[in-house]
Amino acid sequence: MSTSVLPVASRNPDAPHVLDNAAWAALTGPHARFAERVGHAARYPLDVSPFTALADPSDPRAWDDLAALVGPGTVTPVSGATVPPAGWETVRSGHGVQLVATALHSEPAPEAVRLGPGDVPEMLELIAKTEPGPFLPRTVELGTYLGIRHCGRLIAMAGERLRPPGWTEISAVCTHPDHRGRGLATRLVRAVAAGIMERGDIPFLHAAAGNTTAIRLYESIGFTLRRRTESVRVRTPDRRQEQTAGPCRCDA
Repeated sequence: MSTSVLPVASRNPDAPHVLDNAAWAALTGPHARFAERVGHAARYPLDVSPFTALADPSDPRAWDDLAALVGPGTVTPVSGATVPPAGWETVRSGHGVQLVATALHSEPAPEAVRLGPGDVPEMLELIAKTEPGPFLPRTVELGTYLGIRHCGRLIAMAGERLRPPGWTEISAVCTHPDHRGRGLATRLVRAVAAGIMERGDIPFLHAAAGNTTAIRLYESIGFTLRRRTESVRVRTPDRRQEQTAGPCRCDA
């Protein structure tokens, strides 16, 4: 049995959409059990996910809370932010796209198997070979991960990552280079989506803006571009250096 989904329009079109700050919505919602939080800043444990989020990236207090959360002189990614406050160093910036399921037909994949902690070494090996995005030793705890094996070897996988209320992100979609062109990624995306939709959530996903091959694939199976995204990797101010330097003195 297959199903399709159409996102429900917001009752208040002027209100911020939950997907505009998906990491924060997840960390303060269904994934609150994972959250390490100080005030208006939160992150996942470092072995679960690299996502760090602010309640409002335009609020200086949230950045102060982030500095307290991660510590001085620390490099951290920040979702949904583009320009950090004065005193913060931008290490890297990135551009992506966010797509939502609008006409996706989902169905189980009989050949897919559920992956768990015992499969993590193989999952990390496949991630290293295909580089679909961040996947860490405990990422598998965020939701359901499915894989396809060939002669006992893991050759393709996909699973769930961010989970803001009412939505679930499909992530870590990858296929071993020797087995591409067989539609394995599509089957796994449809299968992961089937579980998401069965519990009443809507699937969405992210891709790097330059990954046009993946974007075309997702659009061809029923995802629609919702918005373009930006993120930054920043270094927090090193307060220890500021304290060591002391006040500046100018002698006449």
